[in-house]
Amino acid sequence: MANLTINAAQDIFLNKLNSKFKAFVAGYGSGKTYTGALNLGVNAAKFPKIVQGYFAPTYPLIRDIFYSVLEEAIYPMGFRLDVKEGNKEVHLYRNGTYYGIIICRSMDNPSTIVGFNIVRALIDEIDVMPKDKATAAWRKIIARLKMRVNGLQNGIDVVTTPEGFLFTYDTFGNNPSESYSMVQASTYENAHNLPDDYIPALIESYPPELIDAYLFGKFVNLKSGTVYKSYNRARNRSTETIKEKEPLFIGQDFNVTNMCSCIFVKRQNGWHCVRELTGIYDTPALIETVKELFKEHHITIYPDASGKSRKSVNASTSDIALLSSAGFTVKVKESNPAVKDRVLSVNACFDKQNVYVNDVACPETARCLEQQSYDKNGEPDKSQGHDHQNDAFGYPIAFEFPVRKPLPNINFSFQM
Repeated sequence: MANLTINAAQDIFLNKLNSKFKAFVAGYGSGKTYTGALNLGVNAAKFPKIVQGYFAPTYPLIRDIFYSVLEEAIYPMGFRLDVKEGNKEVHLYRNGTYYGIIICRSMDNPSTIVGFNIVRALIDEIDVMPKDKATAAWRKIIARLKMRVNGLQNGIDVVTTPEGFLFTYDTFGNNPSESYSMVQASTYENAHNLPDDYIPALIESYPPELIDAYLFGKFVNLKSGTVYKSYNRARNRSTETIKEKEPLFIGQDFNVTNMCSCIFVKRQNGWHCVRELTGIYDTPALIETVKELFKEHHITIYPDASGKSRKSVNASTSDIALLSSAGFTVKVKESNPAVKDRVLSVNACFDKQNVYVNDVACPETARCLEQQSYDKNGEPDKSQGHDHQNDAFGYPIAFEFPVRKPLPNINFSFQM
């Protein structure tokens, strides 16, 4: 590892932590995934034909981020990648010689982490998951560490941005045993590899209480009190109403017997939620209601992405396909953003005062925004019924006003 040009925190993680389980906890843009990928490459170079594992919260993160980061990290070592997308595996070759496999799995359903053996694992962004699911995934991954390779210690590397006092804090930060070690790093330590405006953009994008976590890599309480703490009924109040024939923009949460909708209009100062729908039975009933109430309006709808596979009662077509066939413009990504990112988007818009709520016309929406709190796992509580209307409110906001994480351009140099 002496040939690597890395910063002090990365050097500690890669070269000086010798425990079975080690964590690199750091802010955005600090090269976390890159650093973990480097270690996968070094292991393969030193111990050819080993089997390692990479684990992320969802498969889209594996496909969209990890494969390219891995290639960038280990290409200078002479590795070439053969991605087997169907099997979710990466085969490594060096000078035409086979050097091993990295098995890639999602932690979204921990019970599926079975049926293979590995010697080392890299877990990415485990703290975006609820604590109980993260714990279940961790235990499943530990059970996969069955491969024995002389000279290489079985173990797990964790790379994550801290999301409060969740799994990583409990496991690595709160009186860990000798088998566990951790290094914390700030984005500033990698500033020389980042665009000049990267850190200023982070500071501008996030409220102060998140900067300690997302810039400095510290464990802080991010999930106390209400979820939408930036919503202020007086400050974010709208008196706007629907005008004749104007375009309408609808956030849609799917639920059997309780479809929830938030109807927005656009004004010069931002988006205004001016009507709500609740208690509608299913998607066909929703379509009928919307067409009846807003027959002279062009409808753009932002649904829950799970509606691509969800089917209403007695329907053979997915809910999103039904919305499209009804003539609505449907804006939806392949999967929903992480819940925390949707919450951040909504709170940021309330802070910037470019999203408003007509609390007279939308009393349920205003009530839910004010009252939803966090549960014991640090996730938005779903037990009190406040989540459905808030989800409907958040889908269009997260789509149109995503909290953008600037993409760093991180380079490490090798002397081969």
